[in-house]
Amino acid sequence: MKKQLVLIAALCAFLAVGVSQAFAQDKIAFINVREIMKNSNAGKKASDELKKVAEKKQAEIGALEKDIQAIKKDIETKSSIMTAQARRDKETEYQKKLRDYELMVRDANTELSNLDKDMFEKLFPEILKVVNTIAEKEKYTLVLDIASMPMPYYDKSGDISKKVVEEFNK
Repeated sequence: MKKQLVLIAALCAFLAVGVSQAFAQDKIAFINVREIMKNSNAGKKASDELKKVAEKKQAEIGALEKDIQAIKKDIETKSSIMTAQARRDKETEYQKKLRDYELMVRDANTELSNLDKDMFEKLFPEILKVVNTIAEKEKYTLVLDIASMPMPYYDKSGDISKKVVEEFNK
């Protein structure tokens, strides 16, 4: 029985050394895809286009917001001299404009979200090609995206995001 325990302990020690040596040869790198998109030339261009659309939508929303505020102010200041029917008409107009405003904001947010998603889906495969090229060339076993999963700690020296941006811009 004692010989079997010693044999099992020796086998476990041998396996532990073998496993640790196998993992010692693995190289792990980290990337931040969102950072790569933000800092790459193609990502900056797409971001600028997204900002232009957002500014245009914001201007439209701002104009409607001013109309709503003007109607509300009109109701507040002139309600005492308005007839009951005129007040109801103004309040109906106010509610209609407010509903239009809410729809416009929701539609704008949806459109911007879809544009951002389209930008991501367009650039992501190209970024992956660059990541694969670098990983194969530098013999990385694993590349993890820190933007897509919570990572409590990682060695910043293993972050190859800047290298990917440089290669992607070429």
